[in-house]
Amino acid sequence: MSEFDILRSAAAGMSVERTALDVAARNVAAAEAGDPGEFARLVPHFGFASDDGDGADVEPDEGVPFAVDLDGDDAGPSVRFLGTTLEHGRDPDAVTEMVAVLDAQRAFEADAAIFDAGKRLAERTIEAGRS
Repeated sequence: MSEFDILRSAAAGMSVERTALDVAARNVAAAEAGDPGEFARLVPHFGFASDDGDGADVEPDEGVPFAVDLDGDDAGPSVRFLGTTLEHGRDPDAVTEMVAVLDAQRAFEADAAIFDAGKRLAERTIEAGRS
């Protein structure tokens, strides 16, 4: 385990939540755009890139531990955005989508706080090494 794994994990979490915010913002705009049925609700999908080198993606399940591999040298799956699908038969609802925006925003802020804590830890480690 590297001393910078906390930074990698937090950065990956912020990236995931940024994508979720983008999709939720699109859904809010679609809900406010006009006619019901004109825009379908988008649903983001996230999964894990397999670590066996074949580049195949697998859906997350309860048996797969969350691990982040941003630099490619660590074993284990890495989280990635798999795309969006249309949720047919359900129009975007502004209230539901605003709740999704708030959830993603709070999760992003939590990841940013973790990143800041990891940065401070790394700075203190470097300062201790200089002493």
